Amino acid sequence: MALRGKGMLAVYTESAPRHERDLNEWYNREHIDERVELPGFHRARRYVAVKGGPKYLATYECDRADDLATPRYLDVLANQTPWSRRVIGRFTHFHRMTMRVQLDLAHGEGGALTTVRFVPQPPQRRRLIAWLRKTLPAAIARPDMVGAAVLENDVEIADAPQRSSSMDRPKPEAEWMVMLEGAEPAATASAARSLFTSSALKPFGVARPAVIGTYRFVFGNAR
Repeated sequence: MALRGKGMLAVYTESAPRHERDLNEWYNREHIDERVELPGFHRARRYVAVKGGPKYLATYECDRADDLATPRYLDVLANQTPWSRRVIGRFTHFHRMTMRVQLDLAHGEGGALTTVRFVPQPPQRRRLIAWLRKTLPAAIARPDMVGAAVLENDVEIADAPQRSSSMDRPKPEAEWMVMLEGAEPAATASAARSLFTSSALKPFGVARPAVIGTYRFVFGNAR
């Protein structure tokens, strides 16, 4: 099964250890369900890091990236529930990406996910997509791999909550994320390390090493 839409919100978070139980209960009992019920949203999944970081990752699949900048969605961001305000106020790390799906090679659902984040130069985007389209099929053909997806952060959509003066104030960047999904964390991490080296990304204008984190699935919901 492919991703459920052409847009995705990805949010990396961390909280102090004493607040993690509340954070996890909030995600599992309120926040995921609340977001999935919004127009255009179809599935949300959350993960905890087994290697690298940040510690927590949540992904929300929607019809289009534009669903992340509608008046309805921005109103929800600006009027969080009391539980949401309490949990969000305790975040020690918050990184938010509003992305357009550029390549979808997802197949089913795996219990492990490795994300690779990097910032290429905009003029190289077509060459980058062509390279990923050519190289990712071999990576996901490895044992214990089930799929991959390539996503590009849309700066204008990422900046929409700040322009509307909501609580949610991202720091947008033309960042890309590759998701490598599999049955085992070792498989997804190995695929990421072998493919996304600094030398492999350098031709696309990537100046800093890719940020790689490997996660196990915790909870999800869909409609």
